[in-house]
Amino acid sequence: MTDLQESMNEPAAERSTTSRVAAVVYNPIKVDLAAIQAAVRVEESAAGWGETLWFETSEDDPGQGATERALAEGVTMIVVAGGDGTVRAVAEAVRGHDVALALLPSGTGNLLARNLKLTLDDLEHSIHSAFTGEDRRIDLGMIEIRRADSQVDQHSFLVMAGLGLDAKMLAHTDDELKAKIGWLAYVKAIALALRDKNRLRLRYALDGGAVRSIRAHTVIVGNCGSLQGNVLLLPDAAVDDGRLDIVLMRPETFFHWLQIVTKIVWENGVLSRTRLGRSMRTKDVNALNYIKGERFTLKLSRAEKIELDGDEFGEAVAIRTWIEAKGLTVRVPGGSQD
Repeated sequence: MTDLQESMNEPAAERSTTSRVAAVVYNPIKVDLAAIQAAVRVEESAAGWGETLWFETSEDDPGQGATERALAEGVTMIVVAGGDGTVRAVAEAVRGHDVALALLPSGTGNLLARNLKLTLDDLEHSIHSAFTGEDRRIDLGMIEIRRADSQVDQHSFLVMAGLGLDAKMLAHTDDELKAKIGWLAYVKAIALALRDKNRLRLRYALDGGAVRSIRAHTVIVGNCGSLQGNVLLLPDAAVDDGRLDIVLMRPETFFHWLQIVTKIVWENGVLSRTRLGRSMRTKDVNALNYIKGERFTLKLSRAEKIELDGDEFGEAVAIRTWIEAKGLTVRVPGGSQD
């Protein structure tokens, strides 16, 4: 912990006796700390909260450790200032604690914030909503990943878990280019990933039902539906419906890719925005299948790359994933749930 952090975080016994205290867990690479501190001082005072505590993430600690230190101080709310990876790490550590999470979007994707329809580019508004807003309970995705050496590790995710093209695309993404031009960096990555002709060979089961064997280009398990650029990948996904939305992409020809683009860009992106449009949506096509359930297990014929909320998570030979319904509390602007 730096001297600056120590000066910002007084011992609990010496802090204000105000019962409500927030902590900010921030990624120093992605945020303007001075600007956040100034906004927080204004809002915490106006709302009658105690002095906010500050915890910095690092390359070795993307957020879990910082969050655990904040929880040990008995904070009421944790403000997450960072990208999707930081939000995921903090949510994983908050799981099981009666603490609200407030989002201060600071990365390239900000996918949970987008799906919650939160303001993305207004620091003062985001901080104001954290201290004056209301709680909303949303679902938390859980996943167990089995590795090639039979080790199993468990994680949380808020947006999506992906295998196949989705994960390979991230492996091909240039981090420096992403920092400079944002989502456009993925265009090159997609082109490189599409050259990979290997298909996933897998067996899966939904909610303990019959086991099915298929080949797929991509498998995405979602808690939310929208991606960057307002792309609605999972049109029926809701962050608080207690269910997983899964898409299986199985293109074999250029025509199949055209089917996928039509479904995602036109039907999901345009028709699904209105009640009339939703009534005009077609059934699944062979190249793109949607399924929905509470528990999903998958076994692969060989180890494949996997991603969680936009971060690479190594390789998996099998996964088991499920939803913890209303397992996370997030702060949203007052009146936004009416």
